[in-house]
Amino acid sequence: MVKLSRRTALGAVAAAPVAASLLPHLLPAAAQAQQPAAAPATQQAPGFYRTKVGDLVVTRINDGQFARPKPTEGFVRNASAEEVAAALRDAYLPTEALTIPITFMAVQGGGRTVLLDVGTGGQLMPTAAHGARNMAAAGIDPAGVTHVVISHFHPDHIGGLTGADGKAAYPNAEILVPEAEWAFWMDDGAMSRAPEAMQNTFKLVRGRFAAYPAERVRRYRSDAELVPGIQAIAAPGHTPGHTVYGLSSGGKQLMVLSDTSNHPALFVRNPGWHAVFDMDPTLAETNRRKLFDRVAADRAPVVAYHFPFPGVGHIRARERGFEYEPAPWSSEL
Repeated sequence: MVKLSRRTALGAVAAAPVAASLLPHLLPAAAQAQQPAAAPATQQAPGFYRTKVGDLVVTRINDGQFARPKPTEGFVRNASAEEVAAALRDAYLPTEALTIPITFMAVQGGGRTVLLDVGTGGQLMPTAAHGARNMAAAGIDPAGVTHVVISHFHPDHIGGLTGADGKAAYPNAEILVPEAEWAFWMDDGAMSRAPEAMQNTFKLVRGRFAAYPAERVRRYRSDAELVPGIQAIAAPGHTPGHTVYGLSSGGKQLMVLSDTSNHPALFVRNPGWHAVFDMDPTLAETNRRKLFDRVAADRAPVVAYHFPFPGVGHIRARERGFEYEPAPWSSEL
């Protein structure tokens, strides 16, 4: 038997971690192949972001994104393919497909939880189906939502009113909708005159609201204060009743631009460009310029539905248009 001295034994213990670290390199390739490899992650961290407006807590909730293929072809009605491509390249964005984020928001204060729009409900496309997960991560219970305020009736803004089962997603909420928007989408004459593809949108719209008792769907005027601190501001053009909102509390303010602009690299920098989604593009441009002039002059912070997440920042005037400046990310409220 070989006796180990105390010094030899201690040296062996000290060498053990080094030997263990070298083991994978000493094993035959076949043995290494048997070691299971960790699967790469395929999802981002939960997508929500909080900021404050006075005593109001605003939570931006990311619902995902969709891709606009070939954005140089038909996405902007009154600009050439070359002009759109140049604008995308100038913003370091690809020209073959444009990623458009979808972000709705919750406003909490005074014992109320108010949603401004509700996302797709996961019923339009797999890449835009994260709203419910991110609401849960933010600690916002659908049953605790007191009000749902709808800016306009496009499917990516109202799809989340119901689950895939067709039942109300916010069982205790009052649903607030613009009068002009309701009048258009619930008009049988307008539906009958619409192209077939748009008739399907009419049917989707009506199905989402049918899940709620009629007495819980309230139509509001374009200049109404919906709840304390949330003021409706008419901004038609994108749709007949498209509405934006002024939030105010404790001397602070925030302008919620809804769909006044789609991606800022195109429609903030070029406010005269007309997006294919705008039902009355000339009126949409008029209101876009008016709102951009207002927030730039007031230096008011803004959020918008399709701006890169979290979509909080400022709009400044420039020689030939405007520019969006994202607010610095903050880990504290």
